[in-house]
Amino acid sequence: MTLRGYFRSSAAYRCRIAFNLKGVPYELVPVHLRRDGGEQKKPAYRALNPQALVPALQIDGAILTQSLAIIEWLDETHPDPPLLPVDRNERARARAFAQAIACDIHPLQNLRVLDYLKTELGQPQAVLDAWCRHWIGEGLSACEALLARAGQPGSFAFGDRPGLADICLVPQLFSADRFGIDLTAMPRLTAVRAACEALPAFAAAHPSRQPDSE
Repeated sequence: MTLRGYFRSSAAYRCRIAFNLKGVPYELVPVHLRRDGGEQKKPAYRALNPQALVPALQIDGAILTQSLAIIEWLDETHPDPPLLPVDRNERARARAFAQAIACDIHPLQNLRVLDYLKTELGQPQAVLDAWCRHWIGEGLSACEALLARAGQPGSFAFGDRPGLADICLVPQLFSADRFGIDLTAMPRLTAVRAACEALPAFAAAHPSRQPDSE
């Protein structure tokens, strides 16, 4: 099982957490998103993932892409511990929370979007930073409200064990820190992060602990 990713990629970060929580070993192959114009854009990597995005998982001759699809595949093939709640309504809420991050917040801060704003539209770094702060801040405020409305007991987003929602939240808060987002008004999110980061599975997946960390 080979996982290709980049230490600072939120999507790859999610997959590392999920593999760690499951206790499933994998080989990590770094793909540098900035070196030489981006290794993900080279023909060899595009042959694995035509989107030129990380992560990509190679397993049993198959190539899987998109972090949420990889994580759900992992949950189906290695069901213990489960990453989604037992109750179907709670499963839907957990998936919605994860997708709010993976589909609505993260893409707007993605490197290819920021590169387009800079190179094609001529926007300076200050505008790019303001763009990220706006969309990340707005999105995380909504996530805080989603958890408040769910009213789940326990230390994690949807109960007393970490799951898909937490797997998506922690990397996004790492990005929020990078862009200087004020999380003061998001106590539930920060409490969930603290609970997660106390676990070895999350700590080992942190970007600073990856072999390609810079």
